[in-house]
Amino acid sequence: MTDYFEVHERDSAARLGELRLAESVTTPALVDDVDADTPGACHRVLDDAGSDWATEREVPAGDESRITVLPHRGFPAGTPEEVADAFAVDYPDVDVPSAAVVSPDTAAGHSCDVSVLAGAPGYVGHASAFVDAVTAVREATPADTALYLPGVATPRNVATLVYAGVDLVDPHRAVVRGTEGRYLTTDEAYFLEDLDELPCSCPACQTPREDFDREDCVEHNVNALAAELRRVRRRIRDGRLRDYVEGQARQDNWLTATFRRLDQQYGYLEERTPLIRRADLSAASEDSLRRVEIQRFAELVTDRYVPRFDDRPLVLVPCSARKPYSDSQSHKQYHDAIKWRAHVVSMTSPIGVVPQELELTYPAQHYDSVVTGRWTANEIEFVSRVLERYLEDAEYPEIIAHVPGEGYRDICERVADSLGREFTFTVTDHPTTADSLGNLAAELEGWDRYPKREREHNTIRAVADYQFGAGAGDELFDDLSTAGRYPQLRAEDGDGTQLATLAQQYGVLSLTTAGARRWVESDVPTKAVDIEPFVPHGSVLAPGITDASDDIRVGDDVVVRGDAAFGVGRAEMSGPEMRSSTRGIAVQMRHVEER
Repeated sequence: MTDYFEVHERDSAARLGELRLAESVTTPALVDDVDADTPGACHRVLDDAGSDWATEREVPAGDESRITVLPHRGFPAGTPEEVADAFAVDYPDVDVPSAAVVSPDTAAGHSCDVSVLAGAPGYVGHASAFVDAVTAVREATPADTALYLPGVATPRNVATLVYAGVDLVDPHRAVVRGTEGRYLTTDEAYFLEDLDELPCSCPACQTPREDFDREDCVEHNVNALAAELRRVRRRIRDGRLRDYVEGQARQDNWLTATFRRLDQQYGYLEERTPLIRRADLSAASEDSLRRVEIQRFAELVTDRYVPRFDDRPLVLVPCSARKPYSDSQSHKQYHDAIKWRAHVVSMTSPIGVVPQELELTYPAQHYDSVVTGRWTANEIEFVSRVLERYLEDAEYPEIIAHVPGEGYRDICERVADSLGREFTFTVTDHPTTADSLGNLAAELEGWDRYPKREREHNTIRAVADYQFGAGAGDELFDDLSTAGRYPQLRAEDGDGTQLATLAQQYGVLSLTTAGARRWVESDVPTKAVDIEPFVPHGSVLAPGITDASDDIRVGDDVVVRGDAAFGVGRAEMSGPEMRSSTRGIAVQMRHVEER
């Protein structure tokens, strides 16, 4: 059981946490030995009991002011599993903050607050080995165990280290580089003699250039590393670390390879990536196509969403800079021509396709992309694949492509050929010109408008399918009536009992206890959190949880149930994290009833 580390916020595999020592330390943090005289902003909280290789050491008493690194045997990167297992240390349970030195093969089975990756410098520079090592340790240890990589951090790489899942680093590499006369920044390592001026305003760099020596360089390097960690913590709080890493990692090829390799570990990142965020998603490069949020949205739209308007024509339209799309000037013009006679689906990079009912749903109204007027081959390939999957089982009597020529038309023509479907193109020059809008309106002559009630009901059911699983819309909202005005809709049953509210900010449904009971009683798999016999007020903490569904993600609506209470709330941890954590808020309750 870990007692001295707690996670407060999550941004993919990165997290903002707290080492609960006599003086609290916010992670990700820069830490060092208690007796170190390293200059700069560094928490001196590590007390290394030493290695067992030469002689077996006694377990020190320790105290709550520091993390005691228990007697250990470290292994260099690449040590065969059978060797690591043969010499692995059986770490004792202690009553003070403690750390265990582990390899990817020996990380499981201890109850320390911190895991120290042995041989960490041997993984740096090798993207595949680094990612495999970090993910193996994180997945083998409880979610509230901090991960410490010693001897590797620099101002240039620390953002990527944290993005991969590292919580603690030390200043050792920065110190060594300073003594060698290497001046470190977030984008380069300069030889001190090559610098005509100092590109930093930290206290060490207030020394005149001619007097700035290697001792000052050490102090600057540590200051720069500490400053970068402050920036990273701010990015995690904002939910924007990935946006930062995509740009910052370009300064080093192995860092770029590392976050791309992490993208290939979809299961590792997806489990740890919140479903909804306060921050907008910045899609500034083609690497954004591989982000969990993008891939997950495309997967849920094509696997769960049911086109309930496919008895009418489909109109494909381009996205807009303004979100939600329906608030944009261009989409208002499309609406004036369509007049609710067809189903509208927006095409966009990097999201793929967005049915009109899901235009509020994260990240459809929360992204911003770089617009150049030209699509790349990868963007065309991705959106084509998503559109084709969307149309495979749809039965629209007609498909109207009201899209400009560049990129959009290429995608439509590719999908039309692949599926053997005919697309009608209505744009002559630009989608919003009078001629193009006239063509669109003329193509829909003879089709009736679908009523407001149908639009609202299908929106609730479509969001339910996307959020809870295929078929959820019809299962949970079979006798549906709606109240309020879009986008602030309330879903009620035939007797007027409120079942859910459409949350405008994120485009997801917030269930009431009546809606949660319907979910439990339906055939739709329930995301459930089982708790001890108590009545939660405000939140459910991890120690009170006895079980949780594997597929729960941060931001999910979850059913909370126990012998004393039944309720519904928003998950603050993933299901696996709820089961393995001994600290932290797992669920923020919305409604609860005593049994």
